[in-house]
Amino acid sequence: MSKFDAKTLSDLHEAEEVAIRTEKHPDNAVVIWVVVADDEAFARSFRGAKGRWYRDLATGGPAVLEFGGRRLAVQAAPTNDEAALARVSREYFRKYRSSSYAQAMVQPGILSTTLRLEPR
Repeated sequence: MSKFDAKTLSDLHEAEEVAIRTEKHPDNAVVIWVVVADDEAFARSFRGAKGRWYRDLATGGPAVLEFGGRRLAVQAAPTNDEAALARVSREYFRKYRSSSYAQAMVQPGILSTTLRLEPR
């Protein structure tokens, strides 16, 4: 497993919204929320398994994150470890607590879409 450097993790931690472009749909950027928990970056699909970007990335396809004027090539690995899911959920609440959508990101049907993002 490859990890992002400290500067990239800090930038992702601070970024409110990140655009993602998958290799399958490079012309369509989708805004997602990314959190950093224990020096790893994670994303979840608000639309659950129906989210196009999620389906593209979960099946092993590469993607590019765009945030703060940066473009970052990534790949993803599904995460189903209960302790990791709990850490990620806490980070969603911490980072997005002022949003009415924060609660939706920690619902049982969404947890299964948790992806650990790694550099490509």
